[in-house]
Parts: sequence; structure tokens; C-alpha cells
Amino acid sequence: MINIRKLESELWKSADLLRAGSKLTSNQYCMPVLGLIFLRYAYSRYKMVEAEILKGRPSRGGRVMPVEASDFAAKSALYLPKEAQYDYLLKLPEDISSAGLVNKDGHSMNSLGEVVNNAMQLIEDQSEQLVGVLPKSYTDFSDEILAELLRIFNNSALDEIDGDIIGRIYEYFLNKFAKNIASDDGVFFTPKSLVKMIVNIIEPKSGVLLDPACGSGGMFIQSGDFVNAAGMNANRTMTFYGQEKVEYNAQLCLMNMAVHGLTGVIKSGDEANSFYHDAHNLDGCCDYVMANPPFNVDKVKAEACESAKRLPFGMPSINKHKEVGNANYLWISYFYSYLNEKGRAGFVMASSATDSQGKDKLIREKLVKTGHVDVMISVGKNFFYKKTLPCSLWFFDKRKADSIKDKVLFIDARNYYTVVDRALNEWTDWQLKNMNAIVWLYRGEVDKYSALLNEYRSALGSDKSFAEQVQELSGKVKALRSEKNKVVDSDKKHKDKKIEETYDAKIAELTEILTIAKEANWLYEKFGEGVYADVPGLCKIASLSEIEEKDWSFNPGAYVGVAPVEDDGVDFEERMTEIHRELLSLQAESNDLMDTVSQNMKEMGL
Repeated sequence: MINIRKLESELWKSADLLRAGSKLTSNQYCMPVLGLIFLRYAYSRYKMVEAEILKGRPSRGGRVMPVEASDFAAKSALYLPKEAQYDYLLKLPEDISSAGLVNKDGHSMNSLGEVVNNAMQLIEDQSEQLVGVLPKSYTDFSDEILAELLRIFNNSALDEIDGDIIGRIYEYFLNKFAKNIASDDGVFFTPKSLVKMIVNIIEPKSGVLLDPACGSGGMFIQSGDFVNAAGMNANRTMTFYGQEKVEYNAQLCLMNMAVHGLTGVIKSGDEANSFYHDAHNLDGCCDYVMANPPFNVDKVKAEACESAKRLPFGMPSINKHKEVGNANYLWISYFYSYLNEKGRAGFVMASSATDSQGKDKLIREKLVKTGHVDVMISVGKNFFYKKTLPCSLWFFDKRKADSIKDKVLFIDARNYYTVVDRALNEWTDWQLKNMNAIVWLYRGEVDKYSALLNEYRSALGSDKSFAEQVQELSGKVKALRSEKNKVVDSDKKHKDKKIEETYDAKIAELTEILTIAKEANWLYEKFGEGVYADVPGLCKIASLSEIEEKDWSFNPGAYVGVAPVEDDGVDFEERMTEIHRELLSLQAESNDLMDTVSQNMKEMGL
């Protein structure tokens, strides 16, 4: 698995070093550099899809039929003509004028900037939605700087990126280049695990999907993946619409969709300000609405909102300046209003919105009485790339079964996550499936739950119970760590790193299997073979009367209660031994350093 933070940092340091050596401002440099990242990522996906197309490809006269643009369209992928492929650009000679190259219009090209501009134009010719979107100002760069940038972004780690991680790299660069662009109206990059959770619960299959705060397009990307994984073609079964006030973000969204082979209609600028405009005239027309809107926006003009309608539960509170002081419930009302009679919505929202008072509470009461509030999930801190704030996921469903029509599933997932590093948490794929399984049981979809148990059993490859496997694997990991420590301690003189690396690889492999077993056991202990039950501290199905008793709160913590304290699985004696060994090692290093400093001072006569 790639270290995305390390990759971001390395790419940025290299690219910024070149920016410092150019005469371009950050804003002039920003989009062209993002365009090169797009080009590199597009090429990576192109090669992956090309390999799929060539599998079992018919041949004539012993020669495999060449791939064509139509082959890529059939797989919802972006076709790249030869002159727009990253590898082609990398192999160009230093002296472009000597290569005799001509652009798409037949004119001679004498600089690398002209060649890259031509590549961008050729790609726009392949995708109607990209026309006028890709940067074509590469003649502003010297050939030397542009060639070096192409080399920097020819990083094999970019071949491993999936989902909307490219959006995260875009965001990282935008923040570094021009914070006023990236931070305008809040975070536009939504963490991948939150997006996947929303998509998994919404389950898009066919119809109209709207994201009225679409940012870099993560909701579209994950929805497309979900539909394609189900054996359908996302471009044939889905229609994607987006609104994004910040034009830079809308460009990134279109680039992101194109590289994933998705088509959609994205509007940007003032006409796409969702507070005041239903830019696609989709009120009451959407099968799915997904969004991560900016939280707690203030000074929103009330009269303009009322004129724009989409407020089935009335206006939130208005101040003396005729402004909405907190726009969270404008967003919530809009999302509901966009849905058709069978629509589903899923969105990220500030945690404070679950319990806010005044007119917000009245809107919540009206909302829950519709019977269309489906699931509420609390999310802990540090899920967002740049923010530490907790949040909640809200889900509406106008096609709920009669058995759960007047019920809401509350899930408190604030203590359920995987630590990526000190400042970032996420849900792994198995954790996402586990939470999805709770929703399946609430909806009565036991067959999906059973399929997940079978997936666990297949991944673990054992007939033993999950609890037995956890115990057995934990013992193996502990024994392997102990064996490693003994071997490493006995080899202090030789310091053979390969021995330690071999043990580390074995421990990592075993730990990964143990993690799967623990997640399987986490789920099975609570719901067995597929019987839903409220779990203290985790989940609760609340009736309308119970929600009324809680003063119309949508805060999962108010319903699920407190979980019993569980053993964290850490062997105290083993961990203390590890800490002691680390301390001794650090002390030895410190002593060596002090000896070196003392010796140097003596030599200096001090």
C-alpha cells in the first residue's frame, strides 16, 4: 500500500523547486501542474484498461487487432491517442524542433510546451465534457522545466491510486499553491472512506444522481465504481449532475470524471451556487442525492433562498439582516427536496446539526414524521484530510419498507476506525462492510449479510470459528515477534537488516490476516448468522415515539448508550518489554552521540 502523504510531499517538493526557478506565479503554475498529474493518471488507467481489452483479443494473420477509441468507450474509460500518452511525451528528444513534429492542425511544433498543449487538445477531442477544461498554457514553461516536471510525475506509485485519491493530490497541490482557491467555502475533498460509506448505503443502480456541492467529484467516482462492480455500465444506467461554485474545483471534477471514463453535466460559477440556484432544474427529480457541503456557512441571503424554493419544511432561523446565520438546514432541506418519490439521499453534515435548536429542531421533527429518515451515523475526529472536526452521515430513503417506515437506525461509529497516522483516521474496506451489514439487517436483507460472512470465511480459509481464529492467530503473531526479538538481540554485532526485514514481512502478513479475523469476529459476536439486535454503544433502531422523547434529536449517542469496556487485546507484558527495549536503544544512541560531541569539543580545544 502506498504512503499517500509521503507521495504528496515528494511530488510537491520537486514541483515547487521548479516553480521557484521559473518566473510564474503560483496561480499561473497551479493548473498546468495539476494538468500533468491528470495526464499521468489518465495514462496509468489507459494502460490498465488496454490490458483488459487485449485479453482474449481476436487476431488476424497472427497480429492482434489494435485497440480503438470505441473499445475504451465500451469500458467507460478515456481513450488516449498516441501523441497524448505520457510515455510518448517522456521519450521525446531534447531538441523538439529537430523531431519534425506537427500538431493536430498540421502546424510544426518547436517546443515541448507546444507538444503538451497539443496532447491536451487531443484529449479534449476525445471527451466533449473536457472541451475548454484542460490547461493549455505549457508554452509558458521552458522546455527544461517542463521535461523535469514530466519526469517528476512519472512516479510508479501513481499507478496504484484508485478512487478519488487523485482528488486528494489535487487538493494538496491547490493548498500549497493557492490557499484562497482550495479553502474557499470549505473542504472540497471528501475522505474516500466516507464517500464509500455513503455510496454503499445509497446503493446507486440507475437514474439521476445529483451532487450540488461536487468539489473534485468523489461521489461520482465511487458511484461509478459501485455500478460498474455490479456488472452494469455507469454511463448507460446513470446520469450525473453536479454544481460547484468554485470554477477551479469544477474543472478538477470534470478532469477526474474523464480519467475514470464517466460523463456528466457539471455547472460552475455564480449560476451553480446551490443556495440560490437549482442549476439543472432537478427539484423533485433525483433518484440519488449525495454531497459533502460546506458546514456552518453564514450570511446566506434569506430572500434569495425563498425565491429559489426547495424548502419543503420552511426556512431556518433568519437574523435581523435577513440572513440565514447557519446554512446547514438549508442544505438538508434542499437534499430532501431534490428527491423523487423513490429517491435516496446520503450526505456529510456537521455533528452540531443533529441537536441544533430553534427552527432547526422544527425541521427535524417534520423530517422524521415523513418516515423518510433512514440511517444516522456519527463519525469520529480526524477523518478529514485537513480538519479534525467530527461529523455525521445522514441518509434519507423514500422507498423504505413499511416495516421500518416509522423507524430510524442510529449508529455511533465514533470509536470504530483504523488509525492511519497521528492526524488521520479511516474505515478499512472490512470496516465499511461491517457497518453496511448493520444496515442490511435493519432493512431485512439477510442474504447480503450471509454473503459477507462467506466472504470472511473465504478470505480466512479456515473452518474454525472466528473467535478461535483470532486467538490462534494472536498467539502466532506473539510467538513470531518474540522469536524476532531473540534473533535480533543475538545478532547485535552483525546487525543483519535482512533478518529483521524478513521477520517484519512475515509479521505484517500474519497481522493482516489477524485483522480480518478480528473484524469478522467483531461482526459475528454481535449479530451471529444474521439476526439484528440493538448493541449498546453501537447501534439502535429507534421508533418515532422514542425520537420524540429525545426532543427530536438525531444524535446517535442519545440512543445507543455506552458500550461495555472491552479488552483492547494488547499484551501488557509484551508491550512493556518492547518499550523497555526501545528505551535502552535510544539511551545507547544518546550516549554515543554525547561521546562524539565531547570528542569534537576536545579536538577544538574547548
